[in-house]
Amino acid sequence: MASPTSATDKGNKFTNAGAAAGGFIGGLGSSIAPPINITINRTQNNGTGGGRRPHAEALLPAPDFSSPALVRQYCNTLRAAAVTLSIEVAMGAEIMKGVLAAVPDPEGRAFGSRLRAQKVARKLQRSADALRDAARNAAACHSAFQQEYEEEINRVRHRARRPQQPVMNWAQQ
Repeated sequence: MASPTSATDKGNKFTNAGAAAGGFIGGLGSSIAPPINITINRTQNNGTGGGRRPHAEALLPAPDFSSPALVRQYCNTLRAAAVTLSIEVAMGAEIMKGVLAAVPDPEGRAFGSRLRAQKVARKLQRSADALRDAARNAAACHSAFQQEYEEEINRVRHRARRPQQPVMNWAQQ
């Protein structure tokens, strides 16, 4: 007889857990607890090199600054990525602080575990602040570009417009 943890049963561990939970709850009666549904989502990343996260080059467009539109696109993409990363890192800092605060202080000091957790998570929070500043500087970069090169941008912008032709009004005679 095969053991419950044999190689053939390992692929069905979620199925067996769901069946066990369903059988247990079913035995208690459906009026006590709602039914349990287990959903497994599998994401497959093709082209990222074996399921690894994309490199930094994938977050930003190529640094091609040959037109004002490309400068705007680069700055906006950098700003959006930095804002998103800033939020994620700040949340990570809070989670780290909560997890590390649960580790008891080896010296038994009152609030010692919280102080140690804050000390460590502060570095991660500074990273989140730096990312927020990077987003702000990316927006400021585009603004400074527009101010410094306003004359060149307007010169090309006016040249690109078609001159308005006088409209012939045939009803007026």
